[in-house]
Amino acid sequence: MGNGGGRKDKGRLAAGREAPRGELPSSSRAAKRQREAAMGNRYFPNDLPDFVAEASDGGEERAPAGVHGLLSIPYPRLSDRLLRAALRLKDKVVEETWSRARGQVTTDYTLYTGALGTALLLFKSFQVTGNRGDLTLAGDIVQACDAASSGLPFLTFICGKAGVCALGAVIAKHCDDQLLVTHYLSSFDEIIVTEKVPNELLYGRAGYLWACLFLNKHIREKTIPLEHIGSVAKDIIKEGRKLSNKGSSPLMYEWHGKKYWGAAHGLAGIMHVLMHTELKPDEQDDVKNTLRYMITNRYPSGNYPSSEGSESDRLVHWCHGAPGVALTLAKAYEVSAASIHRAYIASSKWRLLSGCGWSYK
Repeated sequence: MGNGGGRKDKGRLAAGREAPRGELPSSSRAAKRQREAAMGNRYFPNDLPDFVAEASDGGEERAPAGVHGLLSIPYPRLSDRLLRAALRLKDKVVEETWSRARGQVTTDYTLYTGALGTALLLFKSFQVTGNRGDLTLAGDIVQACDAASSGLPFLTFICGKAGVCALGAVIAKHCDDQLLVTHYLSSFDEIIVTEKVPNELLYGRAGYLWACLFLNKHIREKTIPLEHIGSVAKDIIKEGRKLSNKGSSPLMYEWHGKKYWGAAHGLAGIMHVLMHTELKPDEQDDVKNTLRYMITNRYPSGNYPSSEGSESDRLVHWCHGAPGVALTLAKAYEVSAASIHRAYIASSKWRLLSGCGWSYK
């Protein structure tokens, strides 16, 4: 696994003599070629420079074509261009996912892959532009999602009722509809996190906590009592310690029998959420050392295993692989810059073909 102890004597040739300095033994070179071939259709090589200087006033017309030229545009003009492009894309998403569905939630109400994601996009647009039309449409979509999710057991922000209630309450607040705020918060209070609930972000306790954090940020502090948030976080820590092994990661979790590392079902997503909560010093140390364990055992390529013990270096998505881990390490640098070095935040090797992220900001 990664750089960990599962690989023995890979730095030596079959005959027992050491490989020349800087040269991989033939078996390692072959394995590297196999990994690169498997990943070849999953990422673009990142050939972008670390920095592109802004063009001087009036120099935009002489800027080189392509991405380099775009990055050289003075920031105010570049920001305006990107905003206009983002709003066009927003309109296209709304047309494809909502207007063509004739304003109905047919099969998928979730934020992750369904109509609630369109509502969140519209709310984000409102936050940037102040467009009340986007806010009103977002509220209409959430109400449709509220009806579609009635009675379903899922409880997380991304894939469950908690996301509907949390986003609905925030949008209702911005619409000055206190009755609707009360409705969504009352529905949220009815969600029960049982002992059988897993711990991961997509369907588990971490995903429920994300909804609590979203409400406390956008409604008011302590909308969800900090004692309740702390209790759920404590349960997540407790479960993680049960599965940890001495000498390896202080925290470990399972989803359908596999010990995942990624953002959707594993360590990266759970650690990201825990870093937004109030933890005791020993709990903070467990989170910090879990991230150190992941950094130490990443693949030579800079990518991260999808699960404990996996040697398949091919998944480069938010769910599994470096992109989801990068978001978590960025948060780790924010809360503990001296302990998690920013050099580990992202690999310079990849630009993704696909993926997504999450935020409650």
